Amino acid sequence: MTARPDAYAGFPPGFFARDDERPDAEFYGPPRLVTHIDDAAIAAVGDLYAELGIDGSAPVPRRVLDLMSSWVSHFRTPPAELVVLGMNARELAANPAATGRVVQDLNADPRLPLPDGDVDAAVCCVSIDYLTRPIEVLAEAGRVLRPGGPLVVTFSNRCFPTKAVHGWLATTDEQHGALVAELVRRAGAFTEPEVSLRTPPGAGDPLYAVVAFRR
Repeated sequence: MTARPDAYAGFPPGFFARDDERPDAEFYGPPRLVTHIDDAAIAAVGDLYAELGIDGSAPVPRRVLDLMSSWVSHFRTPPAELVVLGMNARELAANPAATGRVVQDLNADPRLPLPDGDVDAAVCCVSIDYLTRPIEVLAEAGRVLRPGGPLVVTFSNRCFPTKAVHGWLATTDEQHGALVAELVRRAGAFTEPEVSLRTPPGAGDPLYAVVAFRR
């Protein structure tokens, strides 16, 4: 599935540019075996996955794609199959929940190396702000999802500012939810996205979620 030619119409010039436009492989070359949100936000991610029935507690085994993944995927109970796609081979190798690993720079090539309708769910945790071609990536997520499967995009207020796109840095936490929802709409594969704050205000890192389902 490809994005429409006019998918980015209306976004200001430079919205998806970054301060650091060096190849991402240079920036993400050194492994970073750290977490990028606090424990409460991590727990909120796991709770959301469990509520949606895409982790290992689901009565039916699930095959899940974790986009822009790392050494940890924040499932309370890992799903039966978890394909992790990220930039750093050592980080992915350290992910104990992974059953499949793909090293790929989605900014260089947004095409996912999976067949149509291959996964039950696709997740992207605290990484959507780094995509320079997000609509293509989300359209690809729609292609590899089975009908009815959820797309789950979670994010907080932390980032590597030189690698986050300018439009993300220029908008507020609350506006980020509207932005991600609009990107999901423009991907053209999903139901109307729902935006929610998953952690109590003022209680550590905020954790926002945008959830939509493959039509």
